[in-house]
Amino acid sequence: MNSSNKHLPAEKRRMATIEAVVELAGEQNPSEITTAAIAERMGVTQGAIFRHFSNKDAILQAVMEWVAERLMSRIEKAVNAESSPLAALESMFMAHVDFITKHPGIPRMLVGELQRSEDTAPKRMVQTLIGRYSDRLNLLFDQGKTCGEVDRNLDKETAATLFIGTIQGLVMQSLIAGDVGYMSRIAPKVFAIYQRGIRSAS
Repeated sequence: MNSSNKHLPAEKRRMATIEAVVELAGEQNPSEITTAAIAERMGVTQGAIFRHFSNKDAILQAVMEWVAERLMSRIEKAVNAESSPLAALESMFMAHVDFITKHPGIPRMLVGELQRSEDTAPKRMVQTLIGRYSDRLNLLFDQGKTCGEVDRNLDKETAATLFIGTIQGLVMQSLIAGDVGYMSRIAPKVFAIYQRGIRSAS
């Protein structure tokens, strides 16, 4: 229980709530996280949380917004640091893996939201994030084709699906191994295989 959260300004209280949810998602099934558990982690009452969020879905929406902002910011920084499309794709891959390693509960939350049968604001946020992510990949594929690094016949939609799916596969393998650090150790070798599949033969 964190007593320092009891007298936070509104924006810091919202951020502390988001961080508590992200931490809890790394420790348990995200669908089982209750507002009582969030309040206990923060060291506040549930009433204190509901002064800043109207309901649990509002909390989840804020978490998804945080994830989207942080992940895409990391990716842009990684991509912009490289001078070639293939190097940028590798940096994007590694930045995503590093983000998950630091916040292992996030993939569970994203998948959990997508599995919800009803149309909710958090679910729409995840769908929007995936769309933005795919658009960024497609831009790099186009740049790679233009400069001759990427096979000009590459199916961009399939390549983007495989890129995202490969990261999800690493998440699954880390869960099986019970070692989130496994992702970071094997990611360079995994990307090397992916890269061979999209690289131009010339």
